[in-house]
Amino acid sequence: MPNSPRDGPSFSVTHESAPSDVLVAGFASFGLAELTAVDYLIKNLELEQTGFVRAEGLPSITPFEKGRPRHPLRLYSDDDLDVTVLVAEQFVPPVLGERLAAAVLDWTESAGVSEIAVLSGVPIPHGPDAHRTFYVATDDYRERRLDDDRVPPMESGFLDGTNASLLERGIDSPLGVGVFITPVHAQAPDADAAVRLVDTIDETYDLGVDSGPLASFAADVRRHYEDLAERIEEREPDGTYDRMYM
Repeated sequence: MPNSPRDGPSFSVTHESAPSDVLVAGFASFGLAELTAVDYLIKNLELEQTGFVRAEGLPSITPFEKGRPRHPLRLYSDDDLDVTVLVAEQFVPPVLGERLAAAVLDWTESAGVSEIAVLSGVPIPHGPDAHRTFYVATDDYRERRLDDDRVPPMESGFLDGTNASLLERGIDSPLGVGVFITPVHAQAPDADAAVRLVDTIDETYDLGVDSGPLASFAADVRRHYEDLAERIEEREPDGTYDRMYM
């Protein structure tokens, strides 16, 4: 007999200390802009790992850095900063997003977290004028953090997976949830999109993060893919590739 939903993958949060009032999260997706952005925040703000999210029943990955293995879903914070950062390097399919969101939300509720800000890159068709960040947010988050025209709302559409579940909980609860969305090029690390997300979250929470070094990296990445696209065009003149950075 097939497994019931209760027998499927599950998530649990382990955290060594009380988190900050605000949780900033980035979940692995196309373009990797959200992961690039939250990783840059962690390094720029010199945050320390203070917890992790354990995923049971998913194909496991174990990232490592300088020879040291790490949990793929990690929490970072600092006593002097009112922001905790969640970086989720393991891709969680949208069908399991509700389970991941439920584990995160149970933890934030018990820990007294009042806001969740999610950074998200979405591979949607767009022109140069759309190279900016938009928001989808609950009313209380919008009134608290987005009371000016600095970040425009995303006009229409729908979200799925973890982001959708977080927003749905926020609609009818005191938890404020805001998802910051920027268009990305799906087939390569989109560092330009990561810069937009970093600048947006920095302005929203006044973190004092300088995206200059990340912007320089973005320019290098863009040049790399422009050169690659030109070489592919020479070999495949019919254009069976995505010229992502042109």
